[in-house]
Amino acid sequence: MLTTSLATDQAHLMHPLHHPSAHAGTRVWVKGEGARITDATGRHYIDGLSGLWNVNIGHGRRELADAAQKQMSTLAFHSAYAGGTNEQAIRLAERLSGLAYPSINTFFFTSGGAESSESSFKTARFYWKALGQPDKIKVISRHRAYHGLTLAAMSATGLPAFWPMFEPRTPGFSHIEAPDPYRFAHTDTSVSLGVAAANKLEEAILKEGADTVAAFIAEPVQGAGGVIVPPADYFPRIRQICDQYDVLLIADDVITGFGRTGTWFGLQHYGIEPDIMQFAKGITSGYVPLGGIGVSDRIREVINGVGPGQRWMHAFTYSGHPTCCAVALANLDIIEGEGLVARAATSGARLLRTLRELESLDGVGHVRGQGLMAAVEVVADKATRQLHAPALGVSQKLMDGMLERGLYTRAVMDCICIAPPLMISDADLDRMVGIIAETIPAVLATVRQTAAPAR
Repeated sequence: MLTTSLATDQAHLMHPLHHPSAHAGTRVWVKGEGARITDATGRHYIDGLSGLWNVNIGHGRRELADAAQKQMSTLAFHSAYAGGTNEQAIRLAERLSGLAYPSINTFFFTSGGAESSESSFKTARFYWKALGQPDKIKVISRHRAYHGLTLAAMSATGLPAFWPMFEPRTPGFSHIEAPDPYRFAHTDTSVSLGVAAANKLEEAILKEGADTVAAFIAEPVQGAGGVIVPPADYFPRIRQICDQYDVLLIADDVITGFGRTGTWFGLQHYGIEPDIMQFAKGITSGYVPLGGIGVSDRIREVINGVGPGQRWMHAFTYSGHPTCCAVALANLDIIEGEGLVARAATSGARLLRTLRELESLDGVGHVRGQGLMAAVEVVADKATRQLHAPALGVSQKLMDGMLERGLYTRAVMDCICIAPPLMISDADLDRMVGIIAETIPAVLATVRQTAAPAR
């Protein structure tokens, strides 16, 4: 059965980041329960990445299946285009208003993160056009950012590996340096590293022309780019710059939303609010596809204030999908009822404390994290912080080594990313760290043998 499934897969499926060479050791996932997943051979693994940063409440929660079944048996789907609505979408928007940043009380639903990015960009353009500033269309992002892979979202994403075979990118997107405390070149000692990194935004706005820049988009913690946690003074300075130059601040809370960092949403750590927030993943814990954006009251008033012929002509078939919204509501009940936001904060502190013990290992350059979102960066030289040559395939070797030892997660740019379900036990957290501690020396020993010159 397993052989047939894999052969059929290879014959008929294209996968995200598709290439046949990446599919040789494929595992067929058949079951999830709590923080564990099971493959078709019956082997169990700790899910160290919550599926793909999204299964916040853990696998196998019957409450979400029941919510979907109940809604599907009454109204599985109907259009929520203007002139129609449904109870679940209304309830979810109201619920989010009570959880999100105080000035954000109005929501539009999508099917996922990339659609949310597209919605943010279009809304930023709409806003400035409605205010008589049609030249404000550009978006500034950051290197190592991830905002999705549809064409405009990919253009905002600051990971060049995603670009070459789809060029040219959408015009109007540019990138500034990430606020990486480990790698940011901090040369201006008159200000802190966080402020110096934020000031790169001001430089970019002035270079582009403030009258042409619509928005700056940023993940509160950069996820797929290697879990970059900014210094505490970074985002307050970003907010000041955006206000000074009339640039909208878009918070990409797709990964950091719904408790992942130990607060409901990521910028709550820094005491500031965005103008637009975008979300997905944890809103349903990945059980069904759902995403969206929330806009500030100021933006909502502009959207509502134009004439009918200038309306916000943006739409998706599945916006406000009643079944997905019902599942989201059940998911939020669990997050709130089981105190998973606070648990992410306390478990995350434990995780970071134990991970930092790995910095004594040869090859571990930096450990970082916030809430249940962390990374271990593996380097070739701890003194110079030099990475291994890409041809050595260290990231893939790390993933393979962890999987062999019973931990599923991803490594990007030789950073082991960690984001388990928020309900993970202390025992599984400790086992996860133990597997990482076993894997790194084993992989580096093999890499050094491979890289050693022949005698």
